[in-house]
Amino acid sequence: MQGRFITIEGIEGVGKSTNLAFVAEWFRQQGATVVVTREPGGTEIGERIRRLILDTPGAGLSATGELLLMFAARAEHLHSLIEPALQRGEVVICDRFTDATFAYQGGGRELDTAAIATLETLVQGSLRPHLTLLLDADTRLSAERVAGRGAAKDRFEQEREAFFGRVREAYLQRAAAEPQRIRVIDASQPLPAVQADLRHILEKEFSKTNK
Repeated sequence: MQGRFITIEGIEGVGKSTNLAFVAEWFRQQGATVVVTREPGGTEIGERIRRLILDTPGAGLSATGELLLMFAARAEHLHSLIEPALQRGEVVICDRFTDATFAYQGGGRELDTAAIATLETLVQGSLRPHLTLLLDADTRLSAERVAGRGAAKDRFEQEREAFFGRVREAYLQRAAAEPQRIRVIDASQPLPAVQADLRHILEKEFSKTNK
């Protein structure tokens, strides 16, 4: 793999979409060809699975079924989009990846993380993100931001604060276990401060010489 694989993680309401666009533009300014994608999704099949997961009421899909659908979408995503782009030397920036599965299905749904790790190896082999940017904020602030959107809530956004507390804790535990890959950014700061932190990390980790 000659490209770079960057993932953006965090619970709802932390500003992933806005900051993903910022990161993508930073790489473009360095002269990189950038592919922006998301999980679940990124391919035609992945987007169908995404709609199935997010639009199904909580009781209509088991936690294990949800987990397996996530990895089914991921397998297609890797095969059809991510791996080919990396082989072309492009920068792939993905809105959530397997860290989200450990956080949402492992932490939030309290599924066995060893089983998730087995699926991770089966689907991904040795492929892991080069860098993961974890946007972190208190669950109450997250809930306030989601409520402020005024849009209909999806399957995950309808969960209670305790669920997101477990998700956030799982994210932070993974960051503590892999500090070289997962960088935590305080997403409760004003946007200019968040993006200054992101820029600092990107400038430290990547330069034109290793593109």
